[in-house]
Amino acid sequence: MLSTRQKVFVALSGGVDSSTAAALLLEGGDDCTGIFMITSDKSQKAQANAEEVAKRLGIELHVLDVRQDFESILDYFCSEYERGRTPNPCVVCNRHIKFGKLWNYARDNGADLLATGHYARILKVDGQALPTSGGQVGLYQGTDPTKDQSYALSMIDKDVLSHVRLPVGGHSKGETRKLAAKFGLGTEQRNESQEICFIPDDDYVGVLERRCPELVRSGKIVDSNGNVLGEHNGVHRFTIGQRRGLRVAMGKPYYVVRIDAQSNTVTLGPKEEVMHNKLFATEANWLIDEPKWPFAAIVKIRYNNSGVRATVRPQEDGVVVEFEAAISAITPGQLAVLYVPDENGNRVVGGAWIDKVTDE
Repeated sequence: MLSTRQKVFVALSGGVDSSTAAALLLEGGDDCTGIFMITSDKSQKAQANAEEVAKRLGIELHVLDVRQDFESILDYFCSEYERGRTPNPCVVCNRHIKFGKLWNYARDNGADLLATGHYARILKVDGQALPTSGGQVGLYQGTDPTKDQSYALSMIDKDVLSHVRLPVGGHSKGETRKLAAKFGLGTEQRNESQEICFIPDDDYVGVLERRCPELVRSGKIVDSNGNVLGEHNGVHRFTIGQRRGLRVAMGKPYYVVRIDAQSNTVTLGPKEEVMHNKLFATEANWLIDEPKWPFAAIVKIRYNNSGVRATVRPQEDGVVVEFEAAISAITPGQLAVLYVPDENGNRVVGGAWIDKVTDE
């Protein structure tokens, strides 16, 4: 436990997780200030909720307009679909905005720490559990595996970790709701949003097609032998491993196994064609000292993936991950997040953007 009173800026969304995080910090004696981010033109309701929470907690609330910053997130969102990849805007936002611009703002306003309502843990480590030392703190999976958000935090800057607090990471969602009720926050019954925060109506296809109308073009749906199975009206409507909404009847389950934006072609195949045992990922972000040698890890290839044992081989331009057994739907544009177990649990040692699958 921290022995001195810390000045903490808490990212308040108006929901149960961030409000409970702030209440726990106040209960522990920290000096808290709330901060709300305006992410879209439809943030008014969320801002009102955050203002209500701050009033109940008796803390000041800063409001930071980041709509212009989200233009770069939208550009990334569109460009990935233009390349036939499936983007992960939450990961990019966490690195550049929540734990980038937001932390810079908090620090410039006298904060020692930034806290959020993410379900993950930041713990002190001794650096001895890995082949490469990791400094004073490590990022770990949350206690509740069904709510763990460490995957989405894996690309934040290593140097920021020691300035971050995640107070609800050791609780389940049910426990967090009970704590919110105990603290009288009025947020315990609020529904959890599943939307992308800058697309409040969850109509990502509509946003893409308005912003990048060139994506809307018909193309062929084929099998792996090149036989034409049907037509589509935009590769942005598909993702690797997709089974539903293909509008192709094959008599048995078929899946999206490849998306080629250059030829505007979507390839379908049976389950075995979407299974692979190796991937190459680029732009690795290390939360430990950068490793030089292969090491064993548990690797998650998507947010809700439980993780698969693998050997990770660092490369000059990324990592090669070889799984113990073939896994389904390795998706370019998503993250490969690398976990190594130690006495505290599964520690995130790094992440990298999946570029391609390879069975060589």
